Amino acid sequence: MTTTFDKRMSIDDIIASLSDGMTIGIGGWATRRKPMALVRALARSKLKDLTVVSYGGPDVGVLAAAGKIAKLAFAFVSLDHIPIEPHFKKARQAGLKVWEMDEGMLHWGLRAAAMHLPFLPTRCGMGTSVAEHPDLRTIRSPFEDGEELIAMPALRLDAALLHVHRSDERGNALILSPDPFFDELMARAADRVFLSAERIVPTAELGLPGNARFHPFERAVVTGVAEAPFGAHPTSAAPDYEIDMKHLRHYVASAESDDAWNAYRAAHVDVDQAAYVASVGGADAILAAPRPVY
Repeated sequence: MTTTFDKRMSIDDIIASLSDGMTIGIGGWATRRKPMALVRALARSKLKDLTVVSYGGPDVGVLAAAGKIAKLAFAFVSLDHIPIEPHFKKARQAGLKVWEMDEGMLHWGLRAAAMHLPFLPTRCGMGTSVAEHPDLRTIRSPFEDGEELIAMPALRLDAALLHVHRSDERGNALILSPDPFFDELMARAADRVFLSAERIVPTAELGLPGNARFHPFERAVVTGVAEAPFGAHPTSAAPDYEIDMKHLRHYVASAESDDAWNAYRAAHVDVDQAAYVASVGGADAILAAPRPVY
């Protein structure tokens, strides 16, 4: 009997493996290394009633505008230079169900799930209205100090969608940007993990074990990987390419009216990844985006 470890999938096959009502974690951070090719495919699918967990950016905005999110667990939803994500803002004002929490609380919830613990104690959120959320409890330290702490529940994910720079067919992945953010915890907190990769390469080209510092989780946690050049655009995948602020401003304008969103969606969401890249000017335009100055 022949055994294969080939985990390559298409973007559409990854999305087809998901189900209504799932809790889905989306990796990256605001406008950095978001799995936007997977997000756009999710937006154009028939899936609905999703719970999304994210340090949010345009991933949340696109899915909110497409009507996919039933509940959002988040620490922020921002486009960095543009502080408030406009489609998220519209959805929130229209009554989107949310659980807003401190960045450290979201981190701790993912870490608890990754460690297969029911909760982790934290000071994050104490003394704020965040701690009044009905799903939270406080506990007291069993030791002499008796400190009151928030018991942050585990944020277990049905699936995680992550974008990486390189992967082989087995799911050995490299994240080459300066900060891996919390993708490792999302991978370990999820029942299934799906990657989009700038390039799928032979294992030898990954340069392991010399590049071990760029290899945040083992292949055993990876369910499938799809090759998606420029799959994080318009967010960055540095050092390969930077945030496309020109396109993000175009995206922000799509929140001004239903007609504007429908036009943006037709041009940039309801198309496959190759057509999307062409719609934003092609590879040369993406690679020419300047490094943003904060």
